[in-house]
Amino acid sequence: MTEGLRRWRAGRPAALGAAALAAALCLLSPPVAAQVTERAKQKQAAEKERADLQQKLANLKRDIDKTETAKGNAADALAESEQAISKANRSLRELSQEQAGTEAKLNVLVKQQADLSGVVNSQQAQLSKLLRDQYVAGNEDRIKLLLSGDNPNRINRELQYMGYVSQAQAKLIETLRTNLQAIKDNKAATQNAKFELEEIAQEENEQKKLLEKEKAKRGTLLAQLSTKLNSQRKEVGNLQRDEQRLSGLVDKLAQLIEDQKKAEAAAREKRRQEQLAKAKAEHERRAAAAAQQAKAAPGTKARPAPSDNIDDDEAPQSLGRNEATPSPEENFGKPFASLRGQLRLPVRGDLIAKFGGKRGDGPSWKGLFIRAPEGSEVKAVAAGRVVYADWLRGFGNLLIVDHGNQYMTIYGNNQSVLKRAGDLVKTGDVIASAGNSGGNEQSGLYFEMRHQGRAFDPLGWVTTR
Repeated sequence: MTEGLRRWRAGRPAALGAAALAAALCLLSPPVAAQVTERAKQKQAAEKERADLQQKLANLKRDIDKTETAKGNAADALAESEQAISKANRSLRELSQEQAGTEAKLNVLVKQQADLSGVVNSQQAQLSKLLRDQYVAGNEDRIKLLLSGDNPNRINRELQYMGYVSQAQAKLIETLRTNLQAIKDNKAATQNAKFELEEIAQEENEQKKLLEKEKAKRGTLLAQLSTKLNSQRKEVGNLQRDEQRLSGLVDKLAQLIEDQKKAEAAAREKRRQEQLAKAKAEHERRAAAAAQQAKAAPGTKARPAPSDNIDDDEAPQSLGRNEATPSPEENFGKPFASLRGQLRLPVRGDLIAKFGGKRGDGPSWKGLFIRAPEGSEVKAVAAGRVVYADWLRGFGNLLIVDHGNQYMTIYGNNQSVLKRAGDLVKTGDVIASAGNSGGNEQSGLYFEMRHQGRAFDPLGWVTTR
């Protein structure tokens, strides 16, 4: 072999290795930027799921408005800006939480990318060496070995070894291809996370501008309506109507919850009947098959069908455990009645009005008023489901939590409600921020507890520990 040919063969394996890897490496080209992020899709789906509940609550609120007798209430002028402030603050809180989660996800993806790149680099080096060794050995080695006339046992061992090498090479190529695809997927996910963070930042900026605008609007209205608000706040008729309005809302919510329970029970019963019908049909099919088998082969004992011993009560219970909507206790933990004496007040502050105390010449207090700085965190006293989160005359931004077994807690005059109707909350979850919405004179929280629609003294249920 000439010197030039030896140099050509010695230099070619590296070129061959690079060429063989080039096709695989083309998988690493950056993906096209997604027009719609996964976050946007999930957000649209969540909004769609909430639409039905929001419609029911809107209808409920309209029913209350139809029976409203007090017109021209000064606090109503604040409703729009107070609702907007509440919504903006809730959005900012949700965006902040979402941003933290997305940044954490991005950090994980970046680490995964680094790990995958290290693995791929190692595999590429291995594959390149295999290709080089194979080329140097020459593709004619198998034929030479067979024609060499050497010991058959040795030939067999060598051929097996070559087979193992080929299998290892094929496996390495497949693993490399899988890891290259994983890198591509990781890059797409990383890019999507970055797009999501950009979306969040843009939405945060918009919500902050809206918040400042609505706060300025509310401040102007408060200054204009100050005298009228003070006057109407003391009117006995207004206080009585506020109380009736809240009681009416609680009653309607309780009915809505009861109707939903009945609908869920009907759905469970329908599933139960469908399951029984399906089991019965399967039983009959197996019995017919067994009869046909016995007829075709007389004297052969037919195998019993697995569903022969179906218990009509057993099947629905199993179905119910798997598919039924959980009871309040399953959803929320301990039954609310068992928490008496263990609850904590929902906000830190000064207790300036107690249950049963007189409100001037008006009706007595049906709950507590806890004075607290604007923006103070309001926490759920127990686990439950938010059934109302909206503005209501006399109570401003109002949030109501259902705890099951007809127990509800009510949080009024909030600066912002930070949960939505339908949300599940745990004990101690921040659900609102204290304020003076609804035309209230002082900043703080109005807090009520009700059972079967009737208010009772929260102080008999809380601990000062």
